[in-house]
Amino acid sequence: MNSRHFLLPLAGLLALAFTGCMSLHNRRHHEASSVVQFLYPDKDQPFIQPQIPTLRLPLRVGVAFIPAGLGDGRGGFRQIQANFTEQQKTELLRKVAGQFKALPFVQSIEIVPTTYLRPGGGFENLDQLRAMMGIDVIALIAYDQAQNSSDTEASIAYWTIVGAYIVPAQRNSTHTLMEAVVYDIPSRSLLFRAPGTSTIQNHSTLFRAGYFLQQASAKGIEEAAAQMTANLSQELELFKVRAKEEPTAIKIEHKPGYTGAGRLDGWFAGLLALFLVARFASSRP
Repeated sequence: MNSRHFLLPLAGLLALAFTGCMSLHNRRHHEASSVVQFLYPDKDQPFIQPQIPTLRLPLRVGVAFIPAGLGDGRGGFRQIQANFTEQQKTELLRKVAGQFKALPFVQSIEIVPTTYLRPGGGFENLDQLRAMMGIDVIALIAYDQAQNSSDTEASIAYWTIVGAYIVPAQRNSTHTLMEAVVYDIPSRSLLFRAPGTSTIQNHSTLFRAGYFLQQASAKGIEEAAAQMTANLSQELELFKVRAKEEPTAIKIEHKPGYTGAGRLDGWFAGLLALFLVARFASSRP
């Protein structure tokens, strides 16, 4: 029998083998930290009922990353591999801290080391930070990034003299969510939140998929962080207005020795003073 008759079935088997092997290269990576899992780790316990927050000016604010980890289904947490580097986290914390520093009613900003927070630490952990660092309000940053790389219909099969050579095309997707939540620690009250999102999709060969996923991870974090910080700036402005217009929802007090410079409605008082001076000047003969 012609040897060609043996080569064709062998080539078919090789093609199937290659296809089966390549399907095993579908990749998934999920990295996340959760505000809900950190503050309410025990699902059997009811959510803590928040009280009306009383903000005593000037504020001492803490900024921290919630530790990364996923619930193991038994009330514990398992650590997961991190794509989000400590350098990236530090840079983002500095940007968030800078936005709070611009507020005249904020006395100081403390960047809380990640080691000071434990997975599932809850409000008890925040109480410890308040006692140790003297902070009144804390901005907690959480993130969720899911990546997937899978074979597509664009896979190419090259037939050679000895059989098929498969070059699969990979569809890569990276979805990133980042969120800053600002809590008044004593009252357990959520003051406001600011989200940011990013979606990146591209194609690559199997052997370049890891590189593209790594690049997309960094870009996704950068895009989501930029959107989050922009939204945080807007939420800070809205919070000042809400604190002024809704005194029953947020109480404002001054600490002993605080003169009131930089109070939430200071800009309004200044504008009113300018209006009165202009009116008085125009009424003089």
